Amino acid sequence: MGDSAKSVDRAKVRLGANGRIVLPAAIRERLGLEPGVVLFLDVKDNQLQIESLPARIERLQREFAPFRKPGVLVSEELIAERRLEAWQEEVEIMREMAQEHPRDEEKIA
Repeated sequence: MGDSAKSVDRAKVRLGANGRIVLPAAIRERLGLEPGVVLFLDVKDNQLQIESLPARIERLQREFAPFRKPGVLVSEELIAERRLEAWQEEVEIMREMAQEHPRDEEKIA
């Protein structure tokens, strides 16, 4: 059994010109990597980790799934929070204006 019997979970590659590496076809196929896919490179514990954009999205969705509220869109929650913050800012501005207005009248008198 030659190289074709090697596991597609591991490969040895050589760093080429301009810092380029070639991912072996078996690994690209296993991970579903197509030409043009966006890859993220992370260095953790002095090791290089490569993750495709679709894989990163799936991983983050899994990690945040326990925090999701059934039937509630995070985008709707965010919009509601921003509206509340804007309303609170508007109330604060009105209070400040109300406090400054009597002072302006005192200056005129």
